[in-house]
Amino acid sequence: MIKPKVLKKGSCIGVIALSSPASLKEVELSRKKIEELGFRVKMGKSCYARRGYLSGCDALRASDINLMFQDKEVDAIFCLRGGYGAIRILDLIDYKAIKNNPKIFVGYSDITAIHIAINQKCKLITFHGPMVSSDMIPIFDDFAKKSLIKAITQTQPLGIMKNPEGKLIKRLVGGKTKGEIVGGNLSVIASTIGTSYEIDTRGKILFLEDIDEKPYNIDRMLMQLKLAGKLKDAKGFVLGNWKDCNADLGKESLLVEETFRELIAPLDKPTIYNLSAGHCKEMITLPLGARVRLDADKRELVYISSLDISK
Repeated sequence: MIKPKVLKKGSCIGVIALSSPASLKEVELSRKKIEELGFRVKMGKSCYARRGYLSGCDALRASDINLMFQDKEVDAIFCLRGGYGAIRILDLIDYKAIKNNPKIFVGYSDITAIHIAINQKCKLITFHGPMVSSDMIPIFDDFAKKSLIKAITQTQPLGIMKNPEGKLIKRLVGGKTKGEIVGGNLSVIASTIGTSYEIDTRGKILFLEDIDEKPYNIDRMLMQLKLAGKLKDAKGFVLGNWKDCNADLGKESLLVEETFRELIAPLDKPTIYNLSAGHCKEMITLPLGARVRLDADKRELVYISSLDISK
């Protein structure tokens, strides 16, 4: 995998909106937040665009990501927010340009579609982490901020991914394994199945998270991955945050954890859950495509190689 160059104080961050729009007030606050972190900022045209539930037309959003990767002034690219729309531009992205201009790329949720495409087509490590409008304004919590800054500025291996104090990482299936970590939002991953952008989990450690999905929806999407061979192909599993993934009050339902025990545990592969990554405050930034060691017996996810291109 290609490693992007880490950032320094004063590096330039390009901000783009690849999914749903934000208000002009949120865009301006996003600019200020990046500057407060000690970086220069270049806002993409998509940040100011709006077309229904999209941040501008597909061509504009695709142009923004292509131009930001080619722009020599820009050192990294942060996504403004998620929502919906990233999958619509997959065929319009210039993957050759991205591979030839490797940079830190940060986002999550709907941005999972872009992570998968860049990881697989460009062989570039990307970062599953906070987005500016969604997670940094009005308050960027200290835990999430430290995790992000460490991931994008540290030249040494990141080591153990630790949860916030008081939030325990749990073991679903014991064992140890090593490999590249891939994945992201379950519903977006499921939407790639059967396309040229479907996730490749062969020999990989699969990370999954989601938000606002009923347990039966999570069951269905996990079954889709299982029937497509994606769970069988993976070496292990890291299950993150499942915010508001509950049944309607009074409705009979399995719990999300029960779906994990019925659909993932029988595969008998090292699996941990309750990692603070995904749609949550105190979010851990996870570099995708990087090599990790998963020690489910110790309930540990450990990054074992440097993320900097110079190492």
